Amino acid sequence: MSTANTTTTTTAGAVTLRRVHLGAGGPLSDVRIENAVVTAVFPAGEAPPADGQRVDLDGRTLLPGLWDSHVHMVQWAVTRRRLDVSGAGSAQAAAGSAGERAAALPPGEPLIGYGFRDGLWPDPPHKDLLDAVVRDRPVLLISMDLHSAWLNSAGLALVGRGDHPTGLLREQDCIKAVAAMPSAAPELTDQWVRDACVAAAARGITGIVDFEYADNIADWTRRMNGAAVPLRVAASIWPPHLEAAIGRGLRTGQTLDTPGGLLEVGPFKLFTDGSLNTRTALCHEAYPGSVPGEPGSHGLAELTPQQLVPLLRRASSHGIVPAVHAIGDRANEVALDAFEAVRCHGRIEHGQLLAAKDIPRFAELGVTVGVQPTHAVDDRDVADRHWAGRTHRAYAFADLLAAGAVLELGSDAPVAPLDPWLTIASAVTRTGDERPAWHPEQRIPVAAALAGSSRGRRLIRVGDRADLVVTDADPLTADAPTLRDMPVYATMLAGAWTHGRHQTP
Repeated sequence: MSTANTTTTTTAGAVTLRRVHLGAGGPLSDVRIENAVVTAVFPAGEAPPADGQRVDLDGRTLLPGLWDSHVHMVQWAVTRRRLDVSGAGSAQAAAGSAGERAAALPPGEPLIGYGFRDGLWPDPPHKDLLDAVVRDRPVLLISMDLHSAWLNSAGLALVGRGDHPTGLLREQDCIKAVAAMPSAAPELTDQWVRDACVAAAARGITGIVDFEYADNIADWTRRMNGAAVPLRVAASIWPPHLEAAIGRGLRTGQTLDTPGGLLEVGPFKLFTDGSLNTRTALCHEAYPGSVPGEPGSHGLAELTPQQLVPLLRRASSHGIVPAVHAIGDRANEVALDAFEAVRCHGRIEHGQLLAAKDIPRFAELGVTVGVQPTHAVDDRDVADRHWAGRTHRAYAFADLLAAGAVLELGSDAPVAPLDPWLTIASAVTRTGDERPAWHPEQRIPVAAALAGSSRGRRLIRVGDRADLVVTDADPLTADAPTLRDMPVYATMLAGAWTHGRHQTP
């Protein structure tokens, strides 16, 4: 089999896909696509002659187009151009990397990096470590989980926190500091985002749910009216923009007026707690080394139940589906209690640590759980330390499925790469290195992982939207390395190729 060349979106038209396996493990078939819709399916070789493009796919596998259900798109696009300190094993090592990069930058230009994980470091991040290697410019390093920012003194002064004692900002202080740093012009950022979308399409992605902390509807409307974007986007709504969305009569799932109808209104994003690495995920049990009952010993509550319930009711009563960030078991209980009180459908994002009694409640309440399987792989050591004795109910994907919950898979990029096959492989194998699977009882089947990565589409049917991906290997029979690095031959969005070049025979 030859390898397809990456291209930009080509014009949609009639096309017949010949000799392609219809879904993972599916029969060899011919598939007819017209006007961006699958219009007919035939046994291989039986499609009648028809106008338009004909593509012989030589026994490859045709799958529903893949979605990443949790992305921070601007941060992912920008991160691809920033200093990566994810490999640093200590604060001292991360500071050293910052010093080396700073020496190559123009004078005065801020240095922004990402990816540090201090949950296992032997030394704490402190502004003095960064000041020792970079004094002549602001430095801001963002943690891999996006919940912490580590700044030197110049960086703290730039964001108005010059009096901060350590330079390590958590949660809302982190978000404000990142927002206060100088940013690229919108035109340049939009180009970076489009580049990231093209890269995502090359991995089989046809849509994302964007949880960037921004006015996402306005930003994506601008981008899609400016140049072609090879993805569908569900643009989330954050609390500062909720009333404006209600005033416009917007509803989750509504298609907005942009070229190709690729933009839709996404969910309403809320936080109940922080994250595992920062030890701000809200838990029933105290974190090791903390004093139970002291502030922060059990994590951090971003919203109390008394605040959360009216926000869910306000959004859902206007057709805007809430999506509640909850990582710790106490935070998930609070979020589920709020959904039960309001009696609305919605989503919980992450659902990383769950009390056993709460696992069946997702299905009972009609609450989708958006999970990021690569976090289970990346966080296993941090979880073993800070959630010791509880990890059997962490990232409990198999238990959730068995209880009837709907899982939607995503990356949380830039926390993990925007690559659906890395996400799928992590869900299926529960390991990303040579170590055995971490809690293998929570692995899920390939078919379930594929469905969770395609908005529940398990089959390709006549009448379906022609958002499709062609792979060189069948995911059902692929070994773990092939599944993780799945060779994507082509991607189609609304009947048009967004990745891969094909000639009419």
